[in-house]
Amino acid sequence: MEALNSLIGPYTENTWFIMFAVPALVFSAVYMAWENILVFVEKTAFQHRDEIKRMLDLIYVDVEDQKLSLYLILCSYGLGGAMFLMCFPNFIAGLIMGAVVVFAGIKVPLMAIQSVYEKRCKKVVDQMLDGMTIMANGTKAGNPPSVAMERVIENIKGPLSQEFKLVKSKERLGMSFEEALVEMSERVPEPDVQMFVMSVNILKETGGKIDQTFETINKTIRERQKLEKKISAMTAQGVTQGIIISVVPFVLMIFFWFTDRPHIEPLFTTTYGLIMLVGIFTLQIMGGLMIKKIVTIKV
Repeated sequence: MEALNSLIGPYTENTWFIMFAVPALVFSAVYMAWENILVFVEKTAFQHRDEIKRMLDLIYVDVEDQKLSLYLILCSYGLGGAMFLMCFPNFIAGLIMGAVVVFAGIKVPLMAIQSVYEKRCKKVVDQMLDGMTIMANGTKAGNPPSVAMERVIENIKGPLSQEFKLVKSKERLGMSFEEALVEMSERVPEPDVQMFVMSVNILKETGGKIDQTFETINKTIRERQKLEKKISAMTAQGVTQGIIISVVPFVLMIFFWFTDRPHIEPLFTTTYGLIMLVGIFTLQIMGGLMIKKIVTIKV
């Protein structure tokens, strides 16, 4: 590292070299390897595009493929290039920080969309408590499940109503009610939804008191949610400790920036300091993920 700094250091102090030579060298390198660069950018920036598109469709968000591709490029290489320019003329620091931002820009969009999708699935399960009660009352009155489902659509607003509307729409287009329910269980892969779909399809073939089945499903979901809340209360301390451990280093960094800047400033102005910052961020993320894995208990 010292050899590289000693090699390019005298040149980076020259203003004319920075203004003309470096852009010329970068342009020449990019021009010579343009096709390979495009292949690499497409391979890395778009590696999660299909999965993101699928999840956006599942949460009923319509985005054109071209716009989605542009957003992914801007989130990864766009922000990475901006970070590189912010660190210029510190070439090594720019490469390190730019690479970190590019990597984060590739991973974060999928994680964000997946988090929204999982929250929506949990919202569907929460609304099933009221939905199963309405369907049980409807089947007690002699209505089939498909008709009782329409009462749920009329009385409940939200993701459950959206899923039931899609089931009814596919039924009107010629798909059987059972197949439409199976597709719903694939869109919302939650155990309670799959239990509901399996129960309806089995009872439709074998017969039985479907209203009692809905009441049993309602009771099962309620008991599961009670257990989840109990586990959440028991692991709250671990979650709080994980948040505190993750936040404290950055709070101290801000505190020392305003109270003792000469000692903290080298972290942001030197190559070794920036390398240490990358290591700090990496270890903090790893520690946070490990704590999250420990305190996450699936019911």
